[in-house]
Parts: sequence; C-alpha cells; structure tokens
Amino acid sequence: MKTVLCYGDSLTWGYDPERRIRHRLEDRWPSALAAALGEGVDVIADGLNGRTTAFDDHTADCDRNGARTLPTALHVHAPLDLVIIMLGSNDMKPMLHGSAHTATKGMRRLVELVHHHAWPVEQEQPQVLVVAPPSLVETADPDFAAMFEGGVSQSAMLGSFYADMADEAGVGFFDAGSVAQCSAIDGVHLDAANTSAIGRGLAPVAKLLLGQ
Repeated sequence: MKTVLCYGDSLTWGYDPERRIRHRLEDRWPSALAAALGEGVDVIADGLNGRTTAFDDHTADCDRNGARTLPTALHVHAPLDLVIIMLGSNDMKPMLHGSAHTATKGMRRLVELVHHHAWPVEQEQPQVLVVAPPSLVETADPDFAAMFEGGVSQSAMLGSFYADMADEAGVGFFDAGSVAQCSAIDGVHLDAANTSAIGRGLAPVAKLLLGQ
C-alpha cells in the first residue's frame, strides 16, 4: 500500500465559494486523485482554511503557519511515499506578505522540512510534489477583494516561480492553473468541477513519482 499526503489550504479542504460550505467528499481534489490512482494507494487530505506556506496569521483562531504544522502532519501520517503540497494562495494577502517571491521562499522551506524530517519509523525518503495553486481572479466580493488586494498579479507568477524552485530542489512540480480556474464569486476558491479537475490532472504526475 502506497500512502500520499495532500497538504494544503481551503482548496484542499474543499471550500465551496457559492454555498460557502464544504464540497462533497467525492468532489474534493484529493478524492478525485484517489479515484484516479486506484486501489493500493491511500490518499490523505490535510487541508486547513487560511493555511500559509510559512507565515503567521495573527488574526486566525488556529495555527495557519504551514511550516510549523507540517512536521506534525508528517509524523501523524508516516510512513509516506509521496507528499503533495499545494499552498501559496493565502500568502497573497497583503497583511501577511502578498508576494509570489515570499510564497516561493515559504514553499522551499516546506520542501526542506520533508527532506530533513526525523521520521518516527524507518522509511525511504518520500517523493515531494509541489503544486502551484490556480491564480486568483478579480471578484466583486468586497471582503475578498480587500483581503487579497494586489494578489491577482502576484499569484499569476507562482507557477513559474514554483517550477524553478522545484527544479532546483529536485522535486516534482504541477501547475494547477493548467487545469483549473478560481471562481469569480470570491476570486480565490474553486467550484466542484474545477477542484476535482486538479485531482485528475495530478494523477499522471503522482503515478510517475509513485513508480506506478
């Protein structure tokens, strides 16, 4: 049995921008990925609304710093064969840092944490797959527009920045924006069709990294 950890934010959790509830389990991208990978692969979804790559959000009611919580997730779910990390959208908030450059620094830190983790059981180093989230889009929603002011242009650079970083780090890369687009309802989240498209799009890359 192979084990895959999907570590992300509300896009992984499955936030529905239209109804402002959670997408059905079968529509979330980790579930679509599991269906595409088939039997013999356990896909674990660890998505937290508002999670950043490596930055504190002091307005939050829980720890959203992805670099601080990743080691715990790795310990909880070990042994792992593949760690998929899709983060960066929340880094676009100007109250945090609001730039693709800093998000890339945060993503690099996450990759390092996987590579240097003190695993609780003996296992081979898992493969890592860095995923650039779909670029933010303009929205008429006043709260989200203010929350992510300037994020549309910055998020559009995440794909190329993450690709270069992944190449330097020797890990896998996938641009979720190649198969999915954020909803203009809030400019950040995905409808059911687009979130499940990410899971299907990731499947060939995940199979390659898993040696299937």
